[in-house]
Amino acid sequence: MLTRVKSAVANFMGGIMAGSSGSEHSGGGCGGSDLPLRFPYGRPEFLGLSQDEVECSADHIARPILILKETRRLPWATGYAEVINAGKSTHNEDQASCEVLTVKKKAGAIASTPNRNSTKRRSSLPNGEGLQLKENAESEGVSCHYWSLFDGHAGSGAAVVASRLLQQHITEQLQDLVEILKNSAILPPTCLGDEPESTPASGRTLTRAASLRGGVGAPGSPSTPPARFFTEKKIPHECLVIGALESAFKEMDLQIERERSSYSISGGCTALIVICLLGKLYVANAGDSRAIIIRNGEIIPMSSEFTPESERQRLQYLAFMQPHLLGNEFTHLEFPRRVQRKELGKKMLYRDFNMTGWAYKTIEDDDLKFPLIYGEGKKARVMATIGVTRGLGDHDLKVHDSNIYIKPFLSSAPEVRVYDLSRYEHGADDVLILATDGLWDVLSNEEVAEAITQFLPNCDPDDPHRLVPLYDL
Repeated sequence: MLTRVKSAVANFMGGIMAGSSGSEHSGGGCGGSDLPLRFPYGRPEFLGLSQDEVECSADHIARPILILKETRRLPWATGYAEVINAGKSTHNEDQASCEVLTVKKKAGAIASTPNRNSTKRRSSLPNGEGLQLKENAESEGVSCHYWSLFDGHAGSGAAVVASRLLQQHITEQLQDLVEILKNSAILPPTCLGDEPESTPASGRTLTRAASLRGGVGAPGSPSTPPARFFTEKKIPHECLVIGALESAFKEMDLQIERERSSYSISGGCTALIVICLLGKLYVANAGDSRAIIIRNGEIIPMSSEFTPESERQRLQYLAFMQPHLLGNEFTHLEFPRRVQRKELGKKMLYRDFNMTGWAYKTIEDDDLKFPLIYGEGKKARVMATIGVTRGLGDHDLKVHDSNIYIKPFLSSAPEVRVYDLSRYEHGADDVLILATDGLWDVLSNEEVAEAITQFLPNCDPDDPHRLVPLYDL
């Protein structure tokens, strides 16, 4: 009985500390704010739900499965399904979007906008047509496909904002790259506006001393080559796209931080996005959602989950370098369990940020503080508050009943993985699956792949309704 009581109290306090609430939907924002919402609450636009249907989707008893009614709203025979959560909040805090983005060449105040009218479709993972970057002669731009999932927590505000605006940040970051990406035969210039340099025929590499002197010739003479250290790094085109995605996530997070003083943007969200550009899939993940590709029955992981345990060393190092962030209430060291006062002076197993193994240390007074990372597996929490370490938002999140902000430990930086579509032949049953932890907490990659591979062969490959990836079950 005592154990059950302790567990109930822990779960209750965990919900409070995480700030899980649906209060922002009733008009005010998180914490009773009177600020207006940045965007009204709703389900993904491509579902085409009426306001009554949106309200029905929040029925915690029926828990309806929402699927796509109008297939022309999504490109490439993309499927989608969601199930309302089991009562953790008033509404489903998760969001999604799927669009064909048009990226225009940057010219003055010209901005890039999503192309919502595209009807270009593909079934499953493509092999040829539609892979290459599409040029738009009228707008002097290029197009790419975009999919995203946002797993919200402590309110839907951040997830709603990110689902509406992250794609705009991505297109803005890609604007400077349009001409570079079109010319895949030449490596990107080190400085924008520079003419591409060709490698000297002799292939001679200057010594470091000669590089510093500027080579032969009098200083400032026309024959003096520019000073440089050896050769420049060769940056491939895909690294520019990765950098653009990383910058877009950062700018999205900064926008949420700026606008939270003018709008009620509650909570935070993890973010998992995919863009198809230049015949490659770029999967960017910040959080604990997951993407996998099933190709000819083989499972190809396209993301890693970021959790307090997987990012232990990064979190500990930040706390070690900036101990004031711990508010004199937490220790950055990790112990197998909470240290007790009676263990002062004894030696206990511990780990610091520079360790993957364990060692013994003599317990001191500072070690009695609450650990920065507490719990194990899915129950692990940063400062006993939040179970994810990457995502967008959470700028107002504090440790319960304190003034200790948790945001410094939460990163908006995604991990980006690249999949070259042109290197493989893809059949009609090869798919890319994106899902939040609601699916992956109960099913393994293998179980999901088995369900897909058993179901799809029974369907017509040309049926646009056959692909319904599972999401937030």
